[in-house]
Amino acid sequence: MTINCNGRLIDLNEPKIMGILNTTPNSFYDGGSSQSMVLILDKVEKYLSEGADILDIGGYSTKPGAEEVSEQEEIDRTAPVIEAISTKYPETIISVDTFRGNVAREAVNAGASIINDVSGWELDENMFSAIADLNVPYILMHMKGTPQTMQNEPEYNDVTLEVNEYFAKKIAQLKAAKVKDIILDPGFGFAKTLEHNYELFSKMEALGFGEFPLLVGISRKSMIYKLVDSTPQEALNGTSVLNMVALQKGAKILRVHDVKAAKETLQIYNALQGKY
Repeated sequence: MTINCNGRLIDLNEPKIMGILNTTPNSFYDGGSSQSMVLILDKVEKYLSEGADILDIGGYSTKPGAEEVSEQEEIDRTAPVIEAISTKYPETIISVDTFRGNVAREAVNAGASIINDVSGWELDENMFSAIADLNVPYILMHMKGTPQTMQNEPEYNDVTLEVNEYFAKKIAQLKAAKVKDIILDPGFGFAKTLEHNYELFSKMEALGFGEFPLLVGISRKSMIYKLVDSTPQEALNGTSVLNMVALQKGAKILRVHDVKAAKETLQIYNALQGKY
């Protein structure tokens, strides 16, 4: 449960908070709100002061039906931000949210130390070599199709079994390539109906084979706000509820828009475990 982020050892036996920082104009929740470097660094300072352990920088919205973004534009959106954060806050652990190998390389060169890939290298043939070469922790997420097609009537006979089979196949390939630190993300909201999401969430303990840390990213997603007939902007309460359940089911990283609320959830969880 310890990962090596460019020489810094991060112990995931103590769950961590990953703050989402979108540099896109069309994110489903906060698109367009962090476009200038000044605003971005202000948000970084806020996240770090609220207790974020990792910052996840993304330049390509992967919401259902998201528009295509060129590789160069994605690099231009992410690499300068990562470099600026690394310069101002050199102790910060930065993850790059991308499915493109060249973007991952540029991000790591700029200061990122984790690759967060929604595609399991299915969308870019250059990603696998980047993962192998860069020797940083890799977040492997489950998704079918592309961000543009993933919600077109997804089907499973047994969603938990099929996600685990996907992980097993990919993990074998990563281990063969000598990738040491692998984190698994079930991909809630990616190629899954409301029912699939909750079935998978309810059986989350079965994921990862007890060997790999789990990242859970359900922050303000449709599995919350559609269930309660609400909106992303009104889904913080449901997010906190599911984050607590995720921790109880063994999640080691919570990927969130609301760092302060997630940190409080983690503090309460730790108190329930006798850790104050």
